[in-house]
Amino acid sequence: MSDATGTTDLREQVTEADDGAAQILDHRYRPYSGSRHGLGGAMRAVIGSSFRFTLGFGRPARHKFLPWLAVVVALVPAIVFVGIATVLDIDLISENILPEYHEYYGLIQAALFFFCGIVVPEILVADRRNGMLPMYLATPLRLWSYLASKAAAVAATLAVITVGPLLFLLVAYTIEGSGPAGPGDWLIVLVRILGSGIAIAATITAASLAISSLTDRRAFAVIGVILLLLGSQLVTGVLVEVAEMDPRIYAFNLGEIGGALKDRIFGVGPPMPGGGESSPGQRIGELSTLFVVAVNAAWVAVGGAVLWWRYRRIEASQ
Repeated sequence: MSDATGTTDLREQVTEADDGAAQILDHRYRPYSGSRHGLGGAMRAVIGSSFRFTLGFGRPARHKFLPWLAVVVALVPAIVFVGIATVLDIDLISENILPEYHEYYGLIQAALFFFCGIVVPEILVADRRNGMLPMYLATPLRLWSYLASKAAAVAATLAVITVGPLLFLLVAYTIEGSGPAGPGDWLIVLVRILGSGIAIAATITAASLAISSLTDRRAFAVIGVILLLLGSQLVTGVLVEVAEMDPRIYAFNLGEIGGALKDRIFGVGPPMPGGGESSPGQRIGELSTLFVVAVNAAWVAVGGAVLWWRYRRIEASQ
């Protein structure tokens, strides 16, 4: 029998027990009376679970080793610098003994690329391989909100590398006495750290998600992401620095173009006219700030478009 809402209140089912005697089993169905969080709650749940999944929380130790190894490698230079600053008791940044904040990214780029190669395929490919994607899309999530949640999870995970060590440096330098001069300067450095870290994470996230969406095999996705990050750096470096071609070729180098945007955020701009030629390895400084910003935005837009196109085809085939 059903009520006005169509919910079945009681159903009597007769079954045969092992001894042959009949039993009446009452199955009472009630409408869900718990809290409902809607689309926002579903997106937060996907972001949180994806973030924990990639860092190995709640998983065996073998799944924690590689991602946390990359995190440790990214933090080691910061810990060493703070130790040196504490022991020598001088302002090592102004004395040019230690690198400035924007220069730290060059020291952790390998860890960032390695971390990205592990994280992105793990977050995206796994749902297609284990059949979870249709289940996600059967919830309040839609394709756009699912992809937005996954992209946010990737960016948040990469921010562990791009933002975390710099925040540690800022706080440690401030406590030691080598930090920004006053509260205003301190806030400026903080905003620059957050802005540059998020910008780098966004660019790499979009490109890596696009690559990972093209295959259902995690190993192929890892190889594709690593080749995109390292291969583009090698090829463009040879063309610009060795063959002396137009430095705008660096637009196809994710590491360098993201680093150039970080420099602009920290106020390290292109050389002034008449300032002479750039030294080898520094020709990316010849690019205008507008060009650097536009290229990074283009990477995000193209990566998002490829990701959306690929998943629309996957959704249509199911």
